[in-house]
Amino acid sequence: MATCQRGCAPAVRFCQRLNRLKTLDDDMMATSLKRCLSTLDLTLLGVGGMVGSGLYVLTGTVAKDMVGPAVIVSFIFAGIASLLAAFCYAEFGARIPKTGSAYMFTYVSVGEVWAFLIGWNVILENMIGGAAVARAWSGYLDSIFNHTIQNFTETHIMRWDVPFLAHYPDLLAAGILVVASLFISFGVQVSSYLNHIFSTISMCILAFILVFGFILAEPANWSQKEGGFAPFGWSGILAGSATCFYAFVGFDVIASSSEEAKNPQKAVPIATAISLGLAAAAYILVSTVLTLMVPWHTLDPNSALADAFFRRGYSWAGVIVAVGSICAMNTVLLCNLFSLPRIVYAMAEDGLFFKIFARVNPITKVPVNAILVFGFLMATLALIFDLEALVQFLSIGTLLAYTFVAASVIVLRFQPEKTSSKGTSSTSPNTNAEPSPAPSECQNISEDSGELKQYESFSDKLQLVERQKTRERRGVGQLRAYWEPYLGRLLGNCEPGEVVALCVLGLIVSSVSFCAVVVFGTNQMQLPQWSFATLLVIFSLAYVICMGLIWVHEPQTNAKTFQVPVVPLIPGASIPINVFLMMKLSPLTWIRFTVWIAIGLLVYFGYGIWHSKEGMRELQPKDMAARYVVLPSGSLVETMESVQPDAPLDASAPQVKPSTALTTEEYSERR
Repeated sequence: MATCQRGCAPAVRFCQRLNRLKTLDDDMMATSLKRCLSTLDLTLLGVGGMVGSGLYVLTGTVAKDMVGPAVIVSFIFAGIASLLAAFCYAEFGARIPKTGSAYMFTYVSVGEVWAFLIGWNVILENMIGGAAVARAWSGYLDSIFNHTIQNFTETHIMRWDVPFLAHYPDLLAAGILVVASLFISFGVQVSSYLNHIFSTISMCILAFILVFGFILAEPANWSQKEGGFAPFGWSGILAGSATCFYAFVGFDVIASSSEEAKNPQKAVPIATAISLGLAAAAYILVSTVLTLMVPWHTLDPNSALADAFFRRGYSWAGVIVAVGSICAMNTVLLCNLFSLPRIVYAMAEDGLFFKIFARVNPITKVPVNAILVFGFLMATLALIFDLEALVQFLSIGTLLAYTFVAASVIVLRFQPEKTSSKGTSSTSPNTNAEPSPAPSECQNISEDSGELKQYESFSDKLQLVERQKTRERRGVGQLRAYWEPYLGRLLGNCEPGEVVALCVLGLIVSSVSFCAVVVFGTNQMQLPQWSFATLLVIFSLAYVICMGLIWVHEPQTNAKTFQVPVVPLIPGASIPINVFLMMKLSPLTWIRFTVWIAIGLLVYFGYGIWHSKEGMRELQPKDMAARYVVLPSGSLVETMESVQPDAPLDASAPQVKPSTALTTEEYSERR
C-alpha cells in the first residue's frame, strides 16, 4: 500500500498543479490599470456589445426563415436565458473586480488549466467576432455604393479562389480594425468616448425606426391571411430562440471592464441589468415594427429594415437605417477590441501567457502590446477569410465560458470564505487558563475568527476542537440543520463545499447526457422509443438529485456585493441551456474547437504551467501553524496551516513539528 501511495504521489502532485486556484490580493481595488469608468460607461459598453448588426440583419433572417411574427416570443425566451448567464457574470464582476472575465472567474473557483482553456477560447471568439463584424461592416458599406469597392479590388489588386478564404482581400475591413486598434491604444477614456458617440447615434436612429415604423404599422400583416402570428408553431419559436440567444452575446464586456470601473461593486450589476434590458427591448420592439410594416414572408434577410422602408415608399429612410447599422457595428467592433486585449493581459499577468502582453503603458494605462498585436491578428483574419467561414466558429467558446461561470457561482457560493492571514499575528490570552507555563508548552492555534490565541495544555486544545466542531457544523458548505438528522451520517463527515463541488460536476455530466439524448437520440443514435424515454428520465433524475443535494447545504449569506438570487436554481438552469445550444452547433465547429483546444494545451504545457505565478508562490517558504482535529475513530490529528504574520515571529517561539496522530491511549499517557 505504501509503495502504491509513493508511486501515485507524482500524479497527485501533477493534478494539484493543474487544478490550483488563483490567490486574490487583499486589496481587490489595487490595479495597474486606470479606474475611470462610470456606470453609464459600462452600460453603453454592454449595449454596444449586444445591439449591433444583429438588430438590422438577424431579426429579418429569423422572422422569415424560422419563426414569422412570433420572433418577438423567441427574443423574449432568448433574453430570459441570457439573463441567467448575465446574473452570474454580474456577481463575479462585483465580487472580483479584476479584468479577465470568465477566465478570471474560473481560475478563482475551478482550477488553472480550466481557466486557461476558457481564456484561450474566449480569445479566439473575440478575434473571430471582431473580424466577422469588420467583414460585415465592409460589405454593408460596399453595398451602399453598389459593390464598387469589391469590383475595384478584384480588378486592380487581386482575386483568388481558395476554399475557406474570401474571393478577394478585404482591405477595408482590415483597415478599419487597424485604425480602431490605434484609437483603443490611446486609453480607456478614448475608447469610452468613441463608444458614447456611436451608441448615441445608434440609439437616436433606433428611436426614429421605432416611431416611424409604428406609424407605418399594419396589423393585417399578423392576420391568418398572411400566415398568422406563429406560422411555424412552437418548434419554430424554440428554434428561433436558440438563434436569437446569440444576439445577446456581448454583455461580458462589462465584467471584463470591472478592473477599470470606479465602483465595480455597484456599477457592474447595475450596468449588466440595464444594458441587457435595453438590448432585449430593442430587439423585441424592432421585431414588432418589422413584421407589422411588411408581411414577414416577404422580408429581405440581408437588409430587412432598410428594404421594409423602401417598399413602403420611403427610400430616404433606408439611408438613415444604413447609417444606424454602421454605427451599431462600430460599437460591437470597439467592444471586441476592448475586451480581447484585457483577457490576454490577465492571462499574461498570471504567468499563463507570454509576459510581453502583461506590460501596461505608464501613460495610457492600457496593455498596448496586447492591443496592437491582437488587433493586427484580427485584421489579418478579416483580410483573407470569408464571413461565412468566420461565423461558423463563433459561439462555442462563449457558451463554454457561460457554463463554467455558472458552475463557478455555485461552487463559490457554498465554499467558506478564505480568511486572510494578514493581521492574524496578534495574540490574546485565554481568560480561563491557569498561569502561563513555559513557552515550549504553548502553540498558536488559528480560530475561525482569524485571531491567533495561545492554549497552554493539550486538554484546552481538545476542548477548542470540540467547540469548533459544534460551532462549524452549520457553517458555509455544510448540511443545513434541518437535514442533518437525515443526511448527516452520509454527508456529515465531508469537507465544507466538497459535496457541492461533486454535485456541480454531476449537474454538468447529467446536462450533457440529457441534451445529447434530446439532440441526437432519435436521428443519429436511432434509439428505440422506450430507451429514449428511459434515458431522459434517468438523466433528469440525476440532475434533480444533484440540485437537491446542493440546496440542502448552507450557502454564504453575508456577502457585501451583488449575489445571484435563488442559487442554485438560476445558475443550475443556465448550465443545460448553454449545453443544449452547444449540442446544436455543426460538427465542423466542434472539429475546429478540438483543434484549437489542442493548440491551447501545447501553449499551456509548453509555457503557462512553468511560468504560473501561483506555481511560483507555492515554492516560497511559509510560516506554519498547527490545528488539532478529532477524527471519528477517536484519534487526535495535528494538521498544519500556513500563516504569514505581519510581524516577524520571536526566535524563541516553539517550532512546529510535522503532522502526527495520537490515539486516545497515547493522549492519556501524555497527560
